[in-house]
Amino acid sequence: MKMARYDWTKFTITADFNADVRSIYKAWTTPAGLESWFLRKADFYTITGRLRGKDESILKEDTYEWLWHGFGDDTLQKGEVLEVNEIDFLKFTFTDDTIVSVSLRSANGLTILELTQENIKEEPDPGQNLFIQCQTGWTFYLANLKSIIEGGIDLRNKRMDVRSNFK
Repeated sequence: MKMARYDWTKFTITADFNADVRSIYKAWTTPAGLESWFLRKADFYTITGRLRGKDESILKEDTYEWLWHGFGDDTLQKGEVLEVNEIDFLKFTFTDDTIVSVSLRSANGLTILELTQENIKEEPDPGQNLFIQCQTGWTFYLANLKSIIEGGIDLRNKRMDVRSNFK
């Protein structure tokens, strides 16, 4: 019997939130929203190079520079917003030329979020496996978004003296 080969180039994570679609969408599509649950600093720049305001919605072709809690300013994530519909969907570039898509829908009084990361390069060294690192990271951050939206508790380590050695 031949085993099917697992696709290590993409994954999808689903999460549910006891909040309306608009609130979750704003948490993903404004710098202030992203900083509330995900990033230490989220700067977005318009196509003309203007820095977006913290409560201003991102748009297609914006570029970004992100900084993480637990890491210095030398760990800078850069990318571009590929799609945004201002309602329930966004897509952006991410680590190592991967693509992240986030879609939202209402179901049974909840907001259902589906995050897909694709275009992940296969890596023979498990310690460098971006699939596992990103899937683990997104799982934590989606749990943190749920915690903040539903209970107000931020689960992130924001102390630089207690740094992550995960890189």
